Amino acid sequence: MAGFYTSVAPIRGNPSPYGLLGGCVEVVDATDLHELMGTQFQPLSCATAHPWQADCPPPATPNPAQKTFDRPGVCQFDPITVYAGATCSTFGMTFDEATERAREQLRLGEQRALEDWFQREALCTMAAGNDLTPASGALPVAQAVSALEGWIAEQYGGEGLLHVPAAAAALLGCCNVVTRTRDTQCPETLMGNGVVFGAGYSANVGGVGCTQAPAGEVWLYATPPVRVRRGPVDVLPPTEAGSIDTRLNDRYVLAERTSVIEVACCEAAMVRAQICC
Repeated sequence: MAGFYTSVAPIRGNPSPYGLLGGCVEVVDATDLHELMGTQFQPLSCATAHPWQADCPPPATPNPAQKTFDRPGVCQFDPITVYAGATCSTFGMTFDEATERAREQLRLGEQRALEDWFQREALCTMAAGNDLTPASGALPVAQAVSALEGWIAEQYGGEGLLHVPAAAAALLGCCNVVTRTRDTQCPETLMGNGVVFGAGYSANVGGVGCTQAPAGEVWLYATPPVRVRRGPVDVLPPTEAGSIDTRLNDRYVLAERTSVIEVACCEAAMVRAQICC
């Protein structure tokens, strides 16, 4: 039956619990806004430990002279700002409603935007020298995960992360390559490495020149632990009067947040995997 429509409250969603801002990654609030201009640190636990068996009798030169001493490097990370904007006629939306809409768009979409940027601008570059794809081409998913986990174990030695497009999640779950327990918000492999299933990783770029994978294939990445440092949500303009374009009588409100994504050891590896027959 035709009739007048009744306005009701909209349906609210929630970001994916297993994305870049989910339970696998440490998310911290910036305590100093200068941190949001970019960060750097000297990485810990990123050098190799070495075996040593003392000679008997001891060597002529002091023992320390024959041992390896690693000098730390510096990792640097750039900021990225994610925004969401809402607009409508001033008759159709109040300033508070526009602000709520922009905030909600940012809350739901921020994670995906960060993942897209992270893969295109950071992961692909960090992994440039560590493409584990064999000359024969893309690997089956389980073998691709195996190659990445071998890299994590050999190059980092601790618990790391796999970065996987959300569309490949079911393939990793069907053979228990990745499992999830109710007491954790981070899916894990048998080796204990966390898995970030990112909708933004559908950018699907990697290899030389950060190019798209062929149809039926995806780029998977591995990193040491990741930390996301982020600032507060800023709403612009801050006043109702500033939100109005008087020429068109339209209202514009923007919500944005700046983040810095940091990776231990500033290293990554990648491999191309098959997602179809």
